[in-house]
Amino acid sequence: MTICYHCGREIALNEVFHCDKCGQDYCTLHKDPIDHECKIVMDSLSSNQYQDQRSEREIVSQVSLENDVETPIVRGTTDGSYTWHRQERYVPENAFDPESGIEFKGILLPHKSEFIHLLIGAILIFSIGLIVFYNPLLVKLNMIWAIFLLAGFYTTAFLFHEFGHRQVALKFGLQTKFRLLTFGMLLTIFGLISGLVSLLTGSINLPILALPGAVVVLGLEKIDRKTGLCKAAGPIVNLIYGGILLLISFMIPRELFPLNLFVGYAAALNFMLGLFNMIPIGILDGQNIFKWNKTVYLIIAGLLLILLIIAYANIYAPIESSVYVANN
Repeated sequence: MTICYHCGREIALNEVFHCDKCGQDYCTLHKDPIDHECKIVMDSLSSNQYQDQRSEREIVSQVSLENDVETPIVRGTTDGSYTWHRQERYVPENAFDPESGIEFKGILLPHKSEFIHLLIGAILIFSIGLIVFYNPLLVKLNMIWAIFLLAGFYTTAFLFHEFGHRQVALKFGLQTKFRLLTFGMLLTIFGLISGLVSLLTGSINLPILALPGAVVVLGLEKIDRKTGLCKAAGPIVNLIYGGILLLISFMIPRELFPLNLFVGYAAALNFMLGLFNMIPIGILDGQNIFKWNKTVYLIIAGLLLILLIIAYANIYAPIESSVYVANN
């Protein structure tokens, strides 16, 4: 079977129409260049001509789709945080429902509820946090609570980042849910196992990659303001959350040291997570934010970097000038 490049529906071989202008295969509904939005044709038509011709053809196309007994296939690829779809109007209202017929490639346990996905993701992130922040000195000083505290802040930094994406997408009326990613889960479990081995053997602890899941948003089909804001929401949440924690660390009395120091370190974790996601490459948020609005990108990245420097400057400041240690 061949798949229509425009709508993603499977078509029989005897119903395949090949467009010589763009070199793609289409179904009977989208065989004409004007119907599959062939770029060469669209560039040659005025906006009025295009709208007049398309409006008539869309009526016929929509009626045919409604009478089609086959479930439409939504085309798209997952880039880590979002699933992009070429045709938003073909996404059913209950796309995340197992009965919708939509298959999400790269998603683990697609039939489970969002709560289960969040619970598994949070447990894995928290477990990795315990490994990352484990320090024999803290155990010796009876400060095991600090390890759990930092692991908790590490988990909330990740979850709040993803919730930022989710809530902005909901604001735009898009379908969205947190989902475990198959490849991300493999990386996370590998990191968890390697971290445990390092702790037990006393060997060098390699950097641990933790990305058990991410928010999946349906309907983002191009890089525009909607996509840019959905992507920017995660780093912005880390910026705000980290800023609040940094202020709280300064407000905690010095007599409660090292609690204030650990809260300051939690702030730095948020700035690091946000700044890492602002790298404009691959599946990271920064790539699409940079393509959408370079000014917004520079503002967010700049603020995260400045606050990270401030946080680390206070964390590693000499004792005599530290804002966290009481001067006796």
